[in-house]
Amino acid sequence: MLTDPVATAGLVVREVRTGSRDGATTRLVVARRRYRTDRADLWQAVTDPERIPRWFLPVTGDLHEGGRYLLQGNAGGVVQRCTPPESFTVTWEMGPMVSWLSVSLAEADGGTDLELVHEAPVDPQLWDTYGPGAVGVGWDLGLMGLGLHVDSGAPVDPEEGLAFATTPEGRAFVGASAAGWADAATADGDAPDAARSAAERTTAFYTGAAPAQ
Repeated sequence: MLTDPVATAGLVVREVRTGSRDGATTRLVVARRRYRTDRADLWQAVTDPERIPRWFLPVTGDLHEGGRYLLQGNAGGVVQRCTPPESFTVTWEMGPMVSWLSVSLAEADGGTDLELVHEAPVDPQLWDTYGPGAVGVGWDLGLMGLGLHVDSGAPVDPEEGLAFATTPEGRAFVGASAAGWADAATADGDAPDAARSAAERTTAFYTGAAPAQ
């Protein structure tokens, strides 16, 4: 699937921010990556319900402002804002948990820059255990799939995608991704040792490996 998984993980620029909504503390996971295609093509790849399943998950619903969407076996929510071909914002709802996802596209030399921002209320226990990688690694895997699709024009094999994290290449990718998110959390003020330990647990979670003792 990947010839150099660590280099592919390195294509993502990661940032963690601390914010607030309605008086509650939130943490924001920010991922940026440049894709070798124009903005119109990338916009279609991330918003067209016929194309999204080629690199992510099948989606149903109304993908317009005010409409509700549902990703098969995953999250659903409301399209809060959509400004083609620049950006969209949706709620990200899984059971009782509600967070917010924004994706924006900007023209750049040699392609298009995508920025993904996922903001969620802080669950201290979950954050201490897994850090931003709990969400960030999942998005890195999705952005990897998007890159494979955009570069080749072909759909990503769903079964291969599901099994990827358990392969040697997948374990290398997830480890590099989790370490990158630990660095981003440290830059936002988390203790370095705690951030690295959380990254190790995140890597074990995604790859099915036993966590380091």
